[in-house]
Amino acid sequence: MSNTPESSLEMLDKALEMEKKGKDFYEKAAVNCQNELGREVFQTLKRDEDVHIARIMDIYNNLTKGGQWSSEWKAKDFSHGDLTAFFSDLAHKHRNQTTADASDIQALEIGIDFELGSVTFYEQRLAAAEDTLEREFIGRMVVEEKSHHNILQDAKLYLTDPSSWFQEHERGGLDGA
Repeated sequence: MSNTPESSLEMLDKALEMEKKGKDFYEKAAVNCQNELGREVFQTLKRDEDVHIARIMDIYNNLTKGGQWSSEWKAKDFSHGDLTAFFSDLAHKHRNQTTADASDIQALEIGIDFELGSVTFYEQRLAAAEDTLEREFIGRMVVEEKSHHNILQDAKLYLTDPSSWFQEHERGGLDGA
């Protein structure tokens, strides 16, 4: 083993476990979701978790073979780009499908809590990270987990109160301006 701090390997081990649980949850939620928009959100988040898992595995394998932190993980990125714009496109695409059953909303709420836990985990690890590249990796994970949290919150608002979602995201004013 290299001089890589055990805390880095422990963090990656915990992160991998967390990301795998997220992937499993989103995979099941996508299958069970009755609403098409919700299903697409869950499928997208499942694919994002696949990217997270691949990143973590690459880093972990490199570190356990005596390597050091590197920026190679940056090559694994999302194809959808900005999730805010992605969700806005979904909302417009499914504008006439704004109903969801209670289990769909519950799945969104579970996802929201899960992503909030992920953000907290990575933020705590960011504060303890010493290596510059490790800090950069964790910082990116914080941003992406916050993005997941936001899309789930948007989906919940959209499916529980679509007019509020459109008012908030279309930047329309109440005064008619």
